[in-house]
Amino acid sequence: MTLFCDGAARDNPKGPAGAGAVLLDDANQVVGTVSDFLGVRTNNEAEYEALIRGLRKALDLGARRVLVRADSEVMVRHLNGEYRVKAPNLRPLYSEAVANLGRFESWDAKHVPREANRDADRLANEAIDRALVATR
Repeated sequence: MTLFCDGAARDNPKGPAGAGAVLLDDANQVVGTVSDFLGVRTNNEAEYEALIRGLRKALDLGARRVLVRADSEVMVRHLNGEYRVKAPNLRPLYSEAVANLGRFESWDAKHVPREANRDADRLANEAIDRALVATR
């Protein structure tokens, strides 16, 4: 299964945030999506939340192998052991992501350009938009 995931946060450094994920089967057909409002988070926190929620969905769908595709180069480098996770707010999210990845027979994480991740980005932003409209 391939998991495209993306987090979005408006305002800097923290703001309303959303998580989006698209899960594709081996025939590249969409078999699941995630579009969750996260409350107030940083962009990197939202990226990890999107990954974690996407991994949970993949496990719920019975995936044994997962290919993670994300436009967050920092997160992908964390997962692949190329960068240390220095930010204290990201350490628990990283640990949870790695624990979930460990539940698969195999996994692979690669950075993709933003254009290749449009559907996950759209789902993350739709979650924020839904929440902001509901509070008006």
